[in-house]
Amino acid sequence: MKNTRIGLFAAALLCVAPGLTWAQQKKPAAEEKAPAEGAAGEGAAGEGAEGEGEGGEGIPGDELPEGLPGGEGLGDICQIDPAACPKLDMDKEAEKDLKEQIYAVQQIFALRVRRFEVNPYWGVTLNDQFVSHPGPGIALNYYITNVLAVGLNGQYYRPFNVDSEFNAQVRRSARVGVPLTEYDWAAALNFTYVPAYGKFAGFQDFIFHYDAYVVGGVGAISTRPIPVIDPDNRNFEFEPKLAFNAGIGLRIFFNRWFAAVLEVRDYVFNDKLENTACGRNNVDCGSQLPASELQDKDTWFGESRLTNNVQAQIGFSIFLPFSFEYRLPK
Repeated sequence: MKNTRIGLFAAALLCVAPGLTWAQQKKPAAEEKAPAEGAAGEGAAGEGAEGEGEGGEGIPGDELPEGLPGGEGLGDICQIDPAACPKLDMDKEAEKDLKEQIYAVQQIFALRVRRFEVNPYWGVTLNDQFVSHPGPGIALNYYITNVLAVGLNGQYYRPFNVDSEFNAQVRRSARVGVPLTEYDWAAALNFTYVPAYGKFAGFQDFIFHYDAYVVGGVGAISTRPIPVIDPDNRNFEFEPKLAFNAGIGLRIFFNRWFAAVLEVRDYVFNDKLENTACGRNNVDCGSQLPASELQDKDTWFGESRLTNNVQAQIGFSIFLPFSFEYRLPK
């Protein structure tokens, strides 16, 4: 029985002995001074000290100044370089006004400021069912700011005035005439304001940039009555009249300097109409009157009427110079 106990104790000792050989040896006293020297201890970095000394990302322990604790992150930087960690008085900082500018939208596709716009167009009358006044025109604008422009526009009408066929048929069959007017030219000084601009998708593949604008100005328009009441004796001359205009428009940009333009503008002026009667006593023109009285120019004009010439203007715009440079606040 005694021999059996001795055998079991020896067997247990043989099983435990290899584990004792794997136990970590006690480090020398010089290595236990790692916090002061900068070497990594067992709980700090394990084997990281050797790896960092051999080319790792950390700072070798022997390069840190004496007296600085290792592994404390920002605290080490602040002790090495106090200027890197400025101290702020949070109460004073909270009292300061914030004047930061944050640009949260995309830059404008086509900048307009300090650029010229050349806008050829074709105008078509919208509100006159008896005679139309189409004609070519051109506008020249200079943008003082990105949304405000000053410019000139002009239009030529004379060869393009169209008296409707309906008027001729009525005059011939019923001998009833309506006073009509034809235009020669128009010119105006205008101011343009762009309140909105953006972009939209078209044809599922393209992004189109656009802007909408309002325009208004003052100028002159040259008109004369069309002799329909007594064409045998009357012959009118063109006369310029003061005219005001106002309208809205839409530009669709195909690139940063070329755009299609659609505009509706109303030209308002006081027009002189043909007199529907003849002679000094305003009698029926079919009456027998002396030729001298029929050819008296003072009897040719009738009432003056405030006229609205509303027209659609379709054209394109070219911005000069072709390129531009953004200048943002620093």
